[in-house]
Amino acid sequence: MRVGLLGLGRIGAFHAATLAGNPRVDELIVADADPEREREAVRRHGARTGEPFEADAVVIATPTATHAELLTRACAAGVPAFCEKPVAGGVEETVRVLEAAKQSGVLVHVGFQRRFDAGYAAARAALRAGELGELHRVHLISADPAPPHPGYIPASGGIFRDCHIHDFDILRWVTGREVETVYATGANRGAAFFAEAGDVDTSAALLTLTDGTLVTLQGSRYNGAGHDVRMELAGTLQTRAVGLDERVPLTSSEGLQPPGEPWPDFVTRFRPAYVAELDAFLLAAQGDAESPCTIEDALAALLIAEAAELSRREGRRVRVAEVFR
Repeated sequence: MRVGLLGLGRIGAFHAATLAGNPRVDELIVADADPEREREAVRRHGARTGEPFEADAVVIATPTATHAELLTRACAAGVPAFCEKPVAGGVEETVRVLEAAKQSGVLVHVGFQRRFDAGYAAARAALRAGELGELHRVHLISADPAPPHPGYIPASGGIFRDCHIHDFDILRWVTGREVETVYATGANRGAAFFAEAGDVDTSAALLTLTDGTLVTLQGSRYNGAGHDVRMELAGTLQTRAVGLDERVPLTSSEGLQPPGEPWPDFVTRFRPAYVAELDAFLLAAQGDAESPCTIEDALAALLIAEAAELSRREGRRVRVAEVFR
């Protein structure tokens, strides 16, 4: 099949290599605002430049502000689309894209790669099989070793929308349950550009699921030990951890030391998951599978992120139902 790729920045360049190595892809068509990036993709992967929306499927890895427009174009062209999160900059615009996708019947897969990580998949299966017993508590961690470029933060949407939206999505996917309330807070302990953008560099939240299960969350842009993404599920029979592997950036005071080098970034940590999610998208685009992660899923995660940000700003518990009616 012919696959178009829009955007050849950090994640787009990674997707280009992945698509070029996928046996389902016969031709890769690339487009980027930077001609040098296009030339590099042509040289390295045998791609060609051209109109991505004339392909059989399209992968969108452009800046966030362009996602809604490009997804709408894909729907109008009848081309199945994979899009990195978020679908759009806000809830109302996300709903408009959702309606466009529904009316056109076009497949849209939103990039929440943790759903394709072996650890999360195993935890989900164990929970559904009853191995954990009755779930009582969940803990989520997302911590980057160093902050992104200062210019990224003002348009990022803030730590809950930009970073923790992955936690909110994987929470729903693993547990099969919805978030009812959120109480979130944050702090600025590092560079001034976070506060100047109305954001925080350290985050924490308490979420309550619809069945009463309690969920705690923490995050940081300054986790100098390495990239740390984990999940703990505590049930009446067993506690299951995701991400507690040989490269987890932890040092135990009791002498237990992971043998591998700490994960340096999210691309390295989730490399197999990124490869698997694109293959799942291509399979769905061919009509051989269901959409693995829909706009409805992305909207549900965004609503939780919006509730968390509202809670942080107003210093109160927020019901997710308040965000969008």
